[in-house]
Amino acid sequence: MPGTQLKFKTLPPLVWPPAVVIELPKAAQPAPLAKSSMLTLRGVSKSFGTGRARSTVLNDINLDVAPGEFLAIVGYSGSGKSTLINLMAGLLTADAGEVLKAGMPITGPGPDRGVVFQSYSLMPWLSVTDNVALAVDAVFSKLSTAERRERVRHYVEMVGLTPARDKRPAELSGGMRQRVAFARALAAAPDILLLDEPLSALDALTRAKLQDELTRLWTQEQKTVVMITNDVDEGLLLADRIIPLTPGPSATLGSIFKVDLPRPRDRQACNRAPRFQELRREITAYLLEAGRIQASTGREVGPPPSIRPTTARELQPIGTTHHGAAHTASRYVDFSAVSKVYPSRQGPVTVVDRFDLQIKQGEFVSIIGHSGCGKSTVLSMAAGLNPTSSGGIVLDFQEVTDAGPDRGIVFQAPSLVPWLSAFENVALGVRQVYPHASREERTQICNYYLARVGLSDAQHKRPTEMSKGMQQRVGIARAFALQPKLLLLDEPFGMLDSLTRWELQEVLMEVWSRNQLTAICVTHDIDEALLLADRVVMMTNGPNARVGKILKVSLPRPRTRRALLDHPEYCRLREELLEFLIVCDHA
Repeated sequence: MPGTQLKFKTLPPLVWPPAVVIELPKAAQPAPLAKSSMLTLRGVSKSFGTGRARSTVLNDINLDVAPGEFLAIVGYSGSGKSTLINLMAGLLTADAGEVLKAGMPITGPGPDRGVVFQSYSLMPWLSVTDNVALAVDAVFSKLSTAERRERVRHYVEMVGLTPARDKRPAELSGGMRQRVAFARALAAAPDILLLDEPLSALDALTRAKLQDELTRLWTQEQKTVVMITNDVDEGLLLADRIIPLTPGPSATLGSIFKVDLPRPRDRQACNRAPRFQELRREITAYLLEAGRIQASTGREVGPPPSIRPTTARELQPIGTTHHGAAHTASRYVDFSAVSKVYPSRQGPVTVVDRFDLQIKQGEFVSIIGHSGCGKSTVLSMAAGLNPTSSGGIVLDFQEVTDAGPDRGIVFQAPSLVPWLSAFENVALGVRQVYPHASREERTQICNYYLARVGLSDAQHKRPTEMSKGMQQRVGIARAFALQPKLLLLDEPFGMLDSLTRWELQEVLMEVWSRNQLTAICVTHDIDEALLLADRVVMMTNGPNARVGKILKVSLPRPRTRRALLDHPEYCRLREELLEFLIVCDHA
């Protein structure tokens, strides 16, 4: 690889096939690309906090980005990727070193750098069109009203939101809101696009479309793009170079991987290309080794707590009675003709229409579908956070009418009490469902689940001191700790890097299996759906979305990602899901 010398050694069996891993160089810094650089970082370091609580997030970052280059930066959650983007955007100031654009110091934000963050930031009282127009009117004030209006129309259409152009953010799904933010950044015609995982919340097909559109824009206008991504494949499809950011604290840039694949890059052709497979293997091995080194310095995870919450109830044999009714294991969770209608300026809109589904106790169900099809609405109704318009939901012979601790919930975005530490956020739920436990037992429960999600060393940090990915892990630990009757997961790993996501999927499967939890997981990731689920529920496009098809996943358990890929049935199941999504996309 250019810029640094890589060493390979043989791994012990069952770590990761193929059995090679990259030893991380102690000082692997990118060499300058050229004398002329669009974006330059020299000796950049950034810390947060004061005194003993001071933590160095980034240390001695050196980088040159050439004009017109597409650079992808990958790494673990909490490694400082978002901090790096904020330094480039001028939203943060480096403690040491310098950040330059075309040789001039960056002293603050400006329209020459378009930024799209992980989380959308929209004006809630403005429509899609008006949110995009904010940027266009500010940057192109000298254009005529008609020209500005046409520019807005073009970029709203480009991200596929023309049918929703008059809707406000509250009427949009999370993925649709992110597309508005993406359109707004592109419409301002910046010199540099700074993208902080802008596509992570989108369904697979919408994400692929925006990847293609981003490639088209970059090719036509030769924009300089720096993209943070948690998806190695995405980096390989889009970028000229991929640079991993080593795990924090004191993260720095690692080895350079030049993506020397011919353009234009077709997904199917790339997946079959030996060079694509080789690069994916090398980058994945590098990241795995980085994670292994980090994990080797962490605390050991102790044995799971044996005490059970007051909301738990043992599995009932079929035929026994409960609350005076025959217990039927196949109807532990029962969605019966559930509909949800929202008011709009054009009249009532039926988002979910007669959703029917029965779930067995201890079953894991995944729900997939395009953005805006009502997946999260179904989940919020099951959580008791959103009332049904008609129909009903029954959990363990009790109708769901409001929220309760018998349902553990993890949303797309972390939902934490900002003034409490990670430990205290988990303890909130633990105190409620373990009133019979001693203080020491409750502490053991909190410590165990925080350790299982890799946050032993961060348990006393508040949300503002953690990355979005770390905050999401706190939410996952809190839900796991409740050992609920029903675990509800709304894209719980969408904000995490690929390797952390794989790790937490394994944690989820282990906790689900050990506690015989019943779980529903909304996901855009087909591979994730097949890895986790006993059945995959495919929802039709909204409005009037309903169950379109149910796929039984009869792959043996316990499952690993490697075993899944090697199983002869995997390709057939994956193709069936993809075909359904493609048909829905063209319906």
